[in-house]
Amino acid sequence: MDGQDRGISRRAWLAGAGAALAWSASPARALLSLVGERPLPATVEALIPRMTLAEKAGQLNLLAAAWAGGAATSLNPAGAASSFDTQLHMVRRGELTGVFNGNGAEMARRMQTEAVRRSRLKIPLLFAADVIHGLRTVFPVPLAEAASFDPDLARRTARAAAVEAAASGIDWTFAPMVDIARDARWGRGVEGSGEDVLLGRLMAAARVEGFQGSGLAAPDAVAACAKHFVAYGAGEAGLDYNSVDVSERTLRDIYFPPFQAAFAAGAPTVMASFNDLSGIPATGNPWLLDTVLRQEWGFGGLVVSDYTGDEELIAHGFAKDGRDAARLAFLAGVDMSMQSGLYLKYLPDLVEKGEVPLARLDEAVRRVLALKVALGLFDDPFRRIDPAREKTRIRTPQTLALAREAGARSIVMLRNEGDLLPLPRSGKTIALIGPFAGGGHDLIGPWNVYGTDREAVDLVTAVRETLPGATLDDGSDVARAVATARAADIVVLAIGETQTMSGEAQSRTEITVPAEQQALVEAIAATGKPYVVLLRTGRALALTGAVAKAPALLVTWFLGSQDGPAIADILFGAVSPSARLPVSFPRASGQVPYYYAHRSTGRPNPPGALQPYKAHFRGHPNSALFPFGHGLTYGKMVYSDLRLSSPTMGDTPLTIRATVTNNGRMTATEVVQLYIHDVVASVTQPVRVMKAFTRVTLAPGARQEVTFTLTRADLSFTGRDLKPTTEPGAFRLWIAPSAEAEGLAGMFTLA
Repeated sequence: MDGQDRGISRRAWLAGAGAALAWSASPARALLSLVGERPLPATVEALIPRMTLAEKAGQLNLLAAAWAGGAATSLNPAGAASSFDTQLHMVRRGELTGVFNGNGAEMARRMQTEAVRRSRLKIPLLFAADVIHGLRTVFPVPLAEAASFDPDLARRTARAAAVEAAASGIDWTFAPMVDIARDARWGRGVEGSGEDVLLGRLMAAARVEGFQGSGLAAPDAVAACAKHFVAYGAGEAGLDYNSVDVSERTLRDIYFPPFQAAFAAGAPTVMASFNDLSGIPATGNPWLLDTVLRQEWGFGGLVVSDYTGDEELIAHGFAKDGRDAARLAFLAGVDMSMQSGLYLKYLPDLVEKGEVPLARLDEAVRRVLALKVALGLFDDPFRRIDPAREKTRIRTPQTLALAREAGARSIVMLRNEGDLLPLPRSGKTIALIGPFAGGGHDLIGPWNVYGTDREAVDLVTAVRETLPGATLDDGSDVARAVATARAADIVVLAIGETQTMSGEAQSRTEITVPAEQQALVEAIAATGKPYVVLLRTGRALALTGAVAKAPALLVTWFLGSQDGPAIADILFGAVSPSARLPVSFPRASGQVPYYYAHRSTGRPNPPGALQPYKAHFRGHPNSALFPFGHGLTYGKMVYSDLRLSSPTMGDTPLTIRATVTNNGRMTATEVVQLYIHDVVASVTQPVRVMKAFTRVTLAPGARQEVTFTLTRADLSFTGRDLKPTTEPGAFRLWIAPSAEAEGLAGMFTLA
C-alpha cells in the first residue's frame, strides 16, 4: 500500500567487474559489515601494507575542489585555499582521496589521470558533490518534495539527479539529509522531510535507493551519504550549529529511525553532525559513532566529518589544538576528514607515537578503499568521467518534465474559499503582483551547487502561456500595485522568503512574512478584489492577517527548474493539488518548536475555549494554524464507514478500513492518513503518531475503500529500559486528512 512502511527493501550494493566481481551478489547489509568479516579483493588489500603512513592519511583527506563548480565557492565556508596545480601535486603524492563540488567531467578527468598514471600506488580518486535536490535539472527542495507524501516521487527525482551527477564525473553525494526538524526557525529544515518520523524514514530510504539505482558500480549511480548524525535538527532555539540536549529515548524514537532506514536501504556512508550531543560533540562522540553505529547497528560503512567538523572540536572547547582534534575525532569513529586537512597533517605522527593504533588507521583506509571498489573505480576509474556523455544527460526533456511534475505535486493548497481556484483560462483579467511574480531569481532554492535561476522558468512566463494578457507588478510600490490590482478581476500575489532566508546558517528569530510584503497583501485585500496568495518558503511560517485569511492560499516552496510551470499547472487546474504539509504551520513564532506529535502534558486544555492554568500560550491554543498533513484538493473528499477487523488486537495484525468519496466536480487525489494514540503507557506518549498513509485518486462521484494494517511492532516505543516495548491497553485511532482533524475516530485494545 502506498505510504505504508513494509520493511524497507535492502538494495544490492553492487561492485565492479574484474577484481570486484565477487562482491556483486552481496546484499547491502553484508557489504556494509565487510570490514573485518569479508576481505577486500586481494589486489586492493595488498595496497594497504605498501602504503606509507602519509599515504594512508591521504586516503582519509577530502578537500573542496580548487577548480570549483557552480556556486560551490559561495556555499562552502572559507577554507584552506589551494590551487588546482597544488591539488594535482597532492594527488601525485598520495595525499588526497578525492575532492568535492568540482567543475564537471573535464576537471575529474584531469585529476583522475594524475591519480592512476602518476601517483605511486595508482589508487583512483573519489569525486563527491552536494547534490541535494538535483544537479543542473533542479527539483523541488527536499522539504517541498516531502509534501508530496510520495516516496516513489522522491526515488524518481533522486534517480534523475544521480544520472546527471554521474554523467558529470560525480561518484558520491552528500545526501539525503534525514534530520527530523521540529523547530521552524532552523534554516536547514528545507533540506529534510519535516517533522514526522514515518515520513522521514520513507523519504530517506527512497532517496538512497534513487541515488544508488541498480547498484553502486553502475555508471549512472552515486553513493548516498545519510546526514547529519545525529539530532542536528534539534539545536536549541533552532539556531544552526547549536548545542543539543535530548534524552536517549528521544534519539531512539525520533532521530535514529530515518538513519536506520537509510542504512537498511543501502547507504554506505554517513556524515557526523556539527552539534554537540548532551555535551559531547558528535564528531568526537564514541558512544554515537562506535557503540551505537558500529556495535549496535552493525554499520561497516564510511563515516565522514562535515566541513571542518573535526577542527571545530577546538571551538567547542573539546580539543586543545588541531592535533588533539584529529586524535579525538579519529578515535571516536570519524574515518574521513572533510576540508580541515588535520588527518593528513597529524595522523602519521599520532600513529608513530602510539596515540592512535595502526590497526585503527588501516581500518579507516580499508573502508575508503571498500567504497571505491564498490563504486567500480578500481575496475574503471573513468566510468563516470565522460565529457561527451555529460553533454547529453544534463537537462533533458525527460528530467525537466519530471521537475515540473514534482513541482506541481509538492504544492500544498491551504485555503480555497468559494472555489476561487482553479483560475479561469479565459474571460477574466489576472494581475501577478509581488516580488516573486516574475524574474529569474529565488526559483531553485537554497543548497544547489550547479543549477541556476537563470535556467529556471519563472511564474509570469508560465502564466502568460495560458493568459498572454496577465499583468505584472513587482509590488515594490504599494500604491502602484493597488492600482494594478483594481484594474484586474483576480489578483495573484507571489510573496514569501527569498532563497537566502532558508538553508545553512539561516536561522530566523521571527518566522513571518517580511513586513513590507505583509503590508502589500493587506493593501491588496482592502481593494475587495479576490486574491490568491502564493507562499514561497523553505520552512513553516507563522501566517497572520490577510495572508492567513487569503481566499486562496498555496504553499509553493522553491520548486526548481520548472517552478513557474508547476505553479501554473495548479493555478489553472491542469493538475489538481494533492500535497500535504510535512511540517506544522504554527499560530505565532513564539509557539515554536511546535509539532503535532507532542505529549499532552498533565494540564492539557480541554476542547473549546482557552482555560486558565492549562498548557497553552496567552491567546493561542496549543495547536497549529495549519497542521501537519493538511492540504486541500479540487475535489470534496468525505470519509465514512470506519471498520476494524476486531476490537482487540493480539498477534494477528489489525485491519482498518474506511470509505473515501469525492463529492466534488473535479478529479482529485486525497492523502488518507492513519494516526494512533497509546492511551496509557509506562512512558508518556504523543497525542497522535502517524502510522501509515495512502494516496487515493477519485473521479467526481467516485468512492473507494482504503485499507490499513497495524501490527504489534507498529505500537512499540522505547520503554523505561531503553528497549523497544509494547504494552497491552487501549489505543485510539483516526483515519483523517491531517494530524489535528477528527476524521473517523475509533478505539481498539492491544491484548
